[in-house]
Amino acid sequence: MTIWPKPIKCLALAFAIFCFIPLGSRAAVDSTSIRDIVDRAIRPVMAKYDVPGMAVAIIVDGHPTFFNYGVASKANNARVSENTLFELGSVSKTFTATLACYAQFLGKLSFDDHPGNYMPQLRGSAIDEASLLDLGTFTTGGLPLQFPDDVSNDDQMLVYFRQWKSAAAPGKQRRYSNPSIGLLGHITALALKADFGDAVEKQLFPGLGLKQTYIRVPENAMANYAWGYDKANKPVRVTPDVLDAQMYGVKSTSADMIRFVQANIDPSRLTEPIRRAVDGTHIGFFQVGAMMQGLGWEQYPYPVTLERLLGGNSQAMINESNRAKKLTPPQVAPRATLFDKTGSTRGFGAYVAFVPEKKIGIVMLANKNYPISARVKAAHAILDQLRGKPRPSEAVAKRQTDGLFGAGARVRTVKPS
Repeated sequence: MTIWPKPIKCLALAFAIFCFIPLGSRAAVDSTSIRDIVDRAIRPVMAKYDVPGMAVAIIVDGHPTFFNYGVASKANNARVSENTLFELGSVSKTFTATLACYAQFLGKLSFDDHPGNYMPQLRGSAIDEASLLDLGTFTTGGLPLQFPDDVSNDDQMLVYFRQWKSAAAPGKQRRYSNPSIGLLGHITALALKADFGDAVEKQLFPGLGLKQTYIRVPENAMANYAWGYDKANKPVRVTPDVLDAQMYGVKSTSADMIRFVQANIDPSRLTEPIRRAVDGTHIGFFQVGAMMQGLGWEQYPYPVTLERLLGGNSQAMINESNRAKKLTPPQVAPRATLFDKTGSTRGFGAYVAFVPEKKIGIVMLANKNYPISARVKAAHAILDQLRGKPRPSEAVAKRQTDGLFGAGARVRTVKPS
């Protein structure tokens, strides 16, 4: 018989006892700790701004966890889940930018090209002085936040761009603009010889492993489509408009969006055309105040202070022209970079952020358009506490996922009490 010294016997006994503890009990510390972090940031925001429902997903070291709050519809009290569809608003621009980078990798377009290369009707106009890169980085020279109200179809859109007058030379100012990236998406579809919606839904989304992300929500998914709520708490959803798909038209779930975040944290799992497209959105082209402007994503050296992150997401950055300093050559973002993007429609508010070096990320999808500053503060508080945490224990996994998370990867769904 083997005789163990007393300390070793104690350790062995402790290990044996641990092995017989139910898996859920072993996980309690991990689950409670992360849930408390998310609850403390999210619950006060929902209460203050009367947000009916929110789906939050976080990722730590490649392992996602979901936190679901409130209702997707007040009419039937349908509960929010990680499979609830939310409108992404301008987070959609990250997909438009990724598709454009995909088209460039395929040799269908170049960001050095000008709109007139693909739309002869625009040759010789002010917009044709801008490059496709200027369109994707909002540095055309002053395109506004929205189209004028009298632009309601493609013919009027074409007339608008042909008659538009710039306020500055391309590349000198950054003015956040839906028409700017909308035109980039339109040109990308022309270059791919495809309808924009088809190109995104049939090429890009499958390549990213997204199965519940749409521009046109199919009938069999409508039951999962949340209702948004406006300032008067009336139920609303986005309505079709000129270039809406390219600008703010994507609908997705927190389960799919955290897959998208993981694809950005670790693009190596993707096939080459899509991987190269994702890599293309991680390049910084202009320094604009506190942030670096890439294609789709906005970038900050990490760690980043809350004040700097709020500055980059301020109303001045959204509504005003800001001096842009072109980076020559463009800078591949170091892995110690926080990438983020906000998005809003009339009844929805979204925020996505991730840090590749720390392998952490967050998705926040709500069915109310609450202030961007509140989203940024909540996400910053959560990420700041998560960056030093190890990944959640695999023992607490409730089910496996496939696709981008890899065989055997674990996912937890945590429903706050």
